[in-house]
Amino acid sequence: MLTATGAASLLLVAVGCSTPEQHANRSADLPEPVALAPMGQVSGQGSANRPDPIRITDPNVAVRHWITPTIIDTRAFDVQIQVDSPWTGPIDTVKNHLPAHKRDKTLAEGTPSMMPVGIANGESRTTPGAQFPSISQTGWAPPDPTLAVGPNHIVETVNSLIAFYDKAGNLQFSRQLGDAGSPGFFEPQGAGGFTFDPKCMYDHNTGRFIVVALETYGSTESWIDIAVSDDSDPNGTWYKYRTDSVIQVGANEYWVDYPGIGFDDNAFYVTGNLFKLNGPSSDGFAGPLFRIFNKTPLLNGDPVQIADIVPDFNASVQVAQSYGSAPRCFFLSRESSSELRVWTINNPLGSATLQSTTVAHASASSPSNAAPNLNGGTLDVLDGRLMNVHWRDGNLYAAHGIDGSGGRTKARWYHIATNNWPSSGSPSLVQQGDIEGTGSQHYFFPAIASDSSNNIGLVMARSSSSEYANVRIAGHLDGDALGTMSAPEQVDIGSAGYNGRWGDYFDLTIDPSDDRTFWYVGMHAENFGWQTVIGSFTLAAPCEADITGNGELDIFDVFAFLNLFNSGDLDVDYTGDGVLDIFDVFAYLDLFNAGCP
Repeated sequence: MLTATGAASLLLVAVGCSTPEQHANRSADLPEPVALAPMGQVSGQGSANRPDPIRITDPNVAVRHWITPTIIDTRAFDVQIQVDSPWTGPIDTVKNHLPAHKRDKTLAEGTPSMMPVGIANGESRTTPGAQFPSISQTGWAPPDPTLAVGPNHIVETVNSLIAFYDKAGNLQFSRQLGDAGSPGFFEPQGAGGFTFDPKCMYDHNTGRFIVVALETYGSTESWIDIAVSDDSDPNGTWYKYRTDSVIQVGANEYWVDYPGIGFDDNAFYVTGNLFKLNGPSSDGFAGPLFRIFNKTPLLNGDPVQIADIVPDFNASVQVAQSYGSAPRCFFLSRESSSELRVWTINNPLGSATLQSTTVAHASASSPSNAAPNLNGGTLDVLDGRLMNVHWRDGNLYAAHGIDGSGGRTKARWYHIATNNWPSSGSPSLVQQGDIEGTGSQHYFFPAIASDSSNNIGLVMARSSSSEYANVRIAGHLDGDALGTMSAPEQVDIGSAGYNGRWGDYFDLTIDPSDDRTFWYVGMHAENFGWQTVIGSFTLAAPCEADITGNGELDIFDVFAFLNLFNSGDLDVDYTGDGVLDIFDVFAYLDLFNAGCP
């Protein structure tokens, strides 16, 4: 029998060492924050002063028009932190302030792919990192949270607020988006009192934050607001543009809803759904808008010519945020119950044209039931539209909620190889997977991204009749069985029930500092209402030699092994023969010296 002394003498030769980073807090004497309440509709221009509508006469031809910037330094705002506590008054919904609108969401039946659909396999892959509560209930529902992560800062947007944090969660700036901010973030260039559906992202290639929001007023006005930071610190100068988005197709005028934002090496892109201004709610969908912003003038705060394309297509489109070398941008939409349509724009800064093709996948129907939650009613899980699209080095990723067994909503994700299309080849499905609960568990609002090692991260919501709405993360390592995801790990949960609109989405992105840390924004419910949360995680296979579980291999793991070995604990039977002996010591030494993945 090996003694403790003998084991120690063998093990201590393997002892290694390890190593930190810290961000400084920012403080200032600031006036008392103000509450954020819903505001009535306030038009920024008035119908008599609005620009002429953008006339689309050919779905295959881009229409170009010029926009000019307003340059604003957020450090000059009299109050840096305008809102730092939840709104507890009446809650308004964004939909109440929009023109009546609806589109036919019926999906045609396609020929499904016979590729197997993977499942959550119970493996451990996720290591949670930093986490902090972020924007609390603002008076609007749903919040529509998104985030953007730079080297040292995080930007979050919700309806209808923007906030800047450092990575330790210290709030540095918060502001209403519209003119209720006095000034609001987008007010200096003309934004009115109803600025909604904001989204943000960080362009890792140029080191800039980008924020987009919409405005719609009655039956006469529609605007897309876009802001670009002048560097990787959101505290400071922004180049802001208010762009008209009343689109005329045939004899009818349309407004923009549900934006998407993305980028490649050449341009920033905004997508949206076009609905008829002052029209009936049942037949007013004109299709998706593709809007192209040349990067170079936006990055310098110069006037820029933008281009609009409106194809003859009856579905929402999501644009990819592109990582690695990205000479072109890709977009995804649902073509049928078993196909995705992949889009790209040829010559986006010249004679821009759309090109598309389809990729088959396993059949997927839209969710059929709202999700129950403990002590609440039900949460709206939406209609199965694609929530986000991510592209890296020839690989396209997307996720959405679909109908599962027994009417439960489950999370479906896809990985598509673009295969140098459209220059040559055709996009093809690499893998697909589902995360599905049991009983009354619903998984919904999945968001997806990949790291520099081609590992795939996922964040999503879960709730059931016996649990509050919560946030879950999962991961797939490059080399794992195709279509599989790790067991969804709970990283956040509320303390109250909720009823009604939720989401409409979560968001997930990658940290440009290391290209391996995933950052997410999700939400839960408190007694006052909804609360968003920002957090991070990394992906790796379990490190068997890290017995203490602190992510490092050091002398404390050796001591922990010795304690388990000498107590006869078969958890350290690394040879798997049911006996603890010197061969288990050698096996542990091999694991220790191999290091953690």
